[in-house]
Order: sequence, then C-alpha cells, then structure tokens
Amino acid sequence: MTTPLSLVPGRCADGRPRLTAAGEIDMSNIGALAQALDDTPGPLVLDLTEVEYLDSAGLSVLFAHADRLELIASPLLTPVLTISGLADLATVHATDDPDTPGGLPGRH
Repeated sequence: MTTPLSLVPGRCADGRPRLTAAGEIDMSNIGALAQALDDTPGPLVLDLTEVEYLDSAGLSVLFAHADRLELIASPLLTPVLTISGLADLATVHATDDPDTPGGLPGRH
C-alpha cells in the first residue's frame, strides 16, 4: 500500500520553481517524489513543511538532487536533514528562519 503523499508544483514569488510536499515520504512513494524532482530541471525550492515523516529511502532521493535543492523544513524534519548530512549539501531553511524564500515562514 502506498503512503499518502501530495506533490504540488508551483513558483516562488521571485519566479523560482517550487515543489510543495505534504504527507509522508517513504519507500512506498519515493518514485513519485523522484519523478517530480526529475521533471523540474535546474534549481528548485522544495517545501517540506507539511511532511510528517521522512525515511531513509526519501532521504536517498533528496541526496541525489541535493546540489540543486533549497529545502524548507519544519522543526520536526530539520534535525533529520542535519544529522543525515543533507544540510551540508543543500540549503535548509527552518520555517521560523527569516531568510526563508519569500520572507514568510515556510511560505513563498
């Protein structure tokens, strides 16, 4: 059974591509995430503020695209991104970071 994951493409206020994820990212649905990331060339803002769970399979997909991702993460995911080392390869903004794209916590 596939875990629910919503992926909504859009644009930031400054025109950069944005992908908003909501739900859980795990082995059952990483194909959809990988496809969405593959379908969006160039730099990408990935909003993970509504992601409630991220397993190692999901991290693996993010690592594969780390060089072009700017991540927005909730306080729940920020430690996972840091401990995994992903925060060393991609820009990570916490939802309470004033430098979050668009100037609003977790929204742009």
